[in-house]
Amino acid sequence: MASPASDAPRDPAGEAPPRTLRRIGRSFGYAFEGVATIVRTQPNFWIHLIAGCLALGLGVALRLSPGELALIVLTIALVLIVESINTALETLCDLVSPGHHPLVKRTKDVCAAAVLFAAIAAVCVGLLLFGPRLLAVSH
Repeated sequence: MASPASDAPRDPAGEAPPRTLRRIGRSFGYAFEGVATIVRTQPNFWIHLIAGCLALGLGVALRLSPGELALIVLTIALVLIVESINTALETLCDLVSPGHHPLVKRTKDVCAAAVLFAAIAAVCVGLLLFGPRLLAVSH
C-alpha cells in the first residue's frame, strides 16, 4: 500500500505540483502567524524564551558537549511547546465559555500545571548540567 505522499500526482520531471507547494507554503504561513500571536500576546512565552536563550548561552560558555546542548535545546522546545498549547487551549476555552465555568477553570488550571511541570523539569535539567560545572568554576 502506497503512502498518501507517494499517491500525490507528479509531473514528468518528478516535481510536486504547484498546488501542493502553495498548500505547504500556506501551512508555514499559518504556523508563523501562530508564532507572531504568541510573541505579541503572551508575556510568559517571552520569559521562557529569554530563560532558554540564557541557558543555551551558558551551555556554550561552559563548553557543554553537543549531546548536552541538544538536551538543553529539547528542554527549551518542550517548555515553549507546552506554553503554546496552554495558550491555544485557554483561547479556545474563552471562545467556548466567555463567562465563568468551573470546567473551564479546571481546564485552564490543568494547562497551567503542565507548563509548571515543564518549567520545573527544565530547571532540573539546568541544575544537573550546569550545577557541577559552576561549582567547579567557583572552587
